[in-house]
Amino acid sequence: MLKYERVPARQLREAAAGRYDNGRQQLAAMFANDERPLRGGMAVYCVFADPVAGQYSLLQGILEQEPWEFPSLTSFIPAAAWYEREIHDLFGLVPVGHPDLRPLVLHENWPAGVYPLRKDFDRSTPVPDAAGEFPLPAVEGEGIFEVPVGPIHAGIIEPGHFRFSQAGEPVINLEAKLFFTHRGIEKAVEGVPVDRAFYQVERICGACTVSHALSFSQAVEAVAGLTVSRRAQYIRVMAAELERLYNHVSDVGNLCAGAGFAVGVSHGSRMKEQLMRLNEQVAGNRFLRGLVVPGGAARDVSREMLHEIKQILRSLEEDFAELLDLLRENHTFLDRINTTGILPQQAARDLGVVGVAARASGIDCDLRRDFGYAVYSELDFKVPVRFEGDVAARLWLRADEVAQTIHILRQIMDGMPLLTGKLKAAIPALPAYQSSLGWSESARGGNLHWLMTGENNTLYRLFVRSASYSNWPALAVAVPGNIIPDFPLINKSFELCYACIDR
Repeated sequence: MLKYERVPARQLREAAAGRYDNGRQQLAAMFANDERPLRGGMAVYCVFADPVAGQYSLLQGILEQEPWEFPSLTSFIPAAAWYEREIHDLFGLVPVGHPDLRPLVLHENWPAGVYPLRKDFDRSTPVPDAAGEFPLPAVEGEGIFEVPVGPIHAGIIEPGHFRFSQAGEPVINLEAKLFFTHRGIEKAVEGVPVDRAFYQVERICGACTVSHALSFSQAVEAVAGLTVSRRAQYIRVMAAELERLYNHVSDVGNLCAGAGFAVGVSHGSRMKEQLMRLNEQVAGNRFLRGLVVPGGAARDVSREMLHEIKQILRSLEEDFAELLDLLRENHTFLDRINTTGILPQQAARDLGVVGVAARASGIDCDLRRDFGYAVYSELDFKVPVRFEGDVAARLWLRADEVAQTIHILRQIMDGMPLLTGKLKAAIPALPAYQSSLGWSESARGGNLHWLMTGENNTLYRLFVRSASYSNWPALAVAVPGNIIPDFPLINKSFELCYACIDR
């Protein structure tokens, strides 16, 4: 069960400082909830992660009346900066003392005073275009010039605007403007039955389908007090590791594109395609959708399919080792990635960075091990950690994780034939206005889903914190000191997702 501590909003800063304890616990998420229909006020929630105890706890700051204000945490918890800006955008709550309250999620076209996640906002009401301006801080001085990139890019990717300030070739500052295609999923699922909301949640991101489905499902099951069968748990882990595998293999290949190494790109694309076809055999689609569902798993895996997976893993292992040999022998490629885009360990801690990006900067963290779920605590695997914090560290760490994922999948393949049991349990009537947290480790890092139920098995509030949301701010730390041609390499090494933050 989650531990909640409720304090008046004016005491939130003091209480959060005690929880944070100079970084001993991590601020894993921060969000608001309009609880006026329930208790007559607003609430700000801080989720703290204690990796030593393997537990999450929540601090709830209560705002009873206007003005809707609470003390900012950003001055001593830098990771709070984005969360507080988002709370200000979507709820109109003011984090007093925040150093930069420019819009984050809402841009210059959104009118002031309209807060889409308040309960009295009617999502069917047309919102007029404000046609305002979006301020981007400028770096001034002799010889300084700016290079704008995006939001529309030459590659077929989602939109993001990057403004580089340079003095000669080295970048001295990077400003990123994101959230161009925010879909309002958290608003769209308000009042929607849990089983129907699941299909929107599962589609937050194609590459993190299983991770989002698993986090949401585990949050629902926690409210329901539901235990999922062991066979379903094994299928869930299999799906999650297959998702991690095709992402990591693809990421290693895609990173080669940033250095113009076409052979590496082709090898990675070929192996990814092989794994995507395997996904379709396992789940009926290439993104493993519909396999993990609240209550368990929606589809079984036959002995013949398990044998097929083993065969493909054996072939993939050899092919991937060949790609890594090509990379290690290419001194031009190595020169491009070594000491490029360094994210210092302290910066990673301060910003609450997760996943590969954190582990490549010396932070030993992994939700599968530290906050065990499904059957991961029963499996034998290691969590690779590197300390250089550069592009190379993030690349080789993914390579190490591919080996661990294959090792996990082989354990799943060996254990699954021995298991029987019902794949999916029905979701019972859920108690209204109860909350829970679900989590999972995606290929990019931890995904968290917090939900509060409404009446008749509906959602009152859903909050999603993706791994990319935690990691995007780190890009602005890793890029300065490098040159613009290195930006594609640095960006790809973090493997950041636009869709995961535009939820």
